[in-house]
Amino acid sequence: MLKVILFYKYTPIKNPKKFAEQHLAQCFSLGIKGRILIAKEGINGSVSGTKDQIKKYKQLLQQDAKFSNIEFKEEFCLMHPFKKMNVKVRPEIVRFGQKVDYKNSGKHLSPKEFITMSKEKDAIILDARNNYESRIGKFKNAITPNIKTFREFPKVIKELKDKKDKKILMYCTGGIRCEKASAFLKKKGFKRVYQLHGGILNFAKKCPDTIWEGTCFVFDKRMASRVNRKEKVPLANCEICGVPCDRYRNCRNDYCDKLVIICPNCESEFGGCCSKQCHKLLMRMSVTA
Repeated sequence: MLKVILFYKYTPIKNPKKFAEQHLAQCFSLGIKGRILIAKEGINGSVSGTKDQIKKYKQLLQQDAKFSNIEFKEEFCLMHPFKKMNVKVRPEIVRFGQKVDYKNSGKHLSPKEFITMSKEKDAIILDARNNYESRIGKFKNAITPNIKTFREFPKVIKELKDKKDKKILMYCTGGIRCEKASAFLKKKGFKRVYQLHGGILNFAKKCPDTIWEGTCFVFDKRMASRVNRKEKVPLANCEICGVPCDRYRNCRNDYCDKLVIICPNCESEFGGCCSKQCHKLLMRMSVTA
């Protein structure tokens, strides 16, 4: 059994390139796999390894004063959800493209506080994730913006323009997007903005089988992580046959590579492709290769 952890921290890093090079060498020495982004504004990553490897990595990170109080979301997995170890430098640890003061983000709510406040008449639950994420899981009655990337989030303002007097309860996978998105809303005049501390992954540990529907999309080979302990009917449907399903896969045809919700039967029938057309094209290419 392996462990996978997700973490982030907004904190100044003077020389991101040098830090990334040193950090990659440290990760290699531990034998872990994952993907970590470094920017002048901080660190954002997810890594997997044995229990002992993850323990050593957490100690390594927390030895740096900048990350002494960093929080980790932990899950168990049977196989590495990452193919290799990458540490990359980026302009932002989560790309938003808007200048915001993340120190002025929304007030953090524990999972129980989030549930309690969500029942209030003037509360609105707002998903800060992309549309393909909310397709397979969301909080009950949440507003799920039709955006493909986090950079499109500012468009949500139009949907909320008449709701500035409401309590806005935001959430995302681990919390990192809410730090910027909630600060953006406050910058635009929303006064009562809150965010779920630790995101959906923290909620899954503390309050499963309550107000969450479906599964949680994750950005690794697993594609989805369970939130509720009790089995429930999936929120989405297979895009080919229509049966209830929350299995995301990339089309096996590299020329397509479409992210599609597909059931095991259809995946087998179409050879891992998203449609008959893609499967036929893949077969033709394999014959002529």
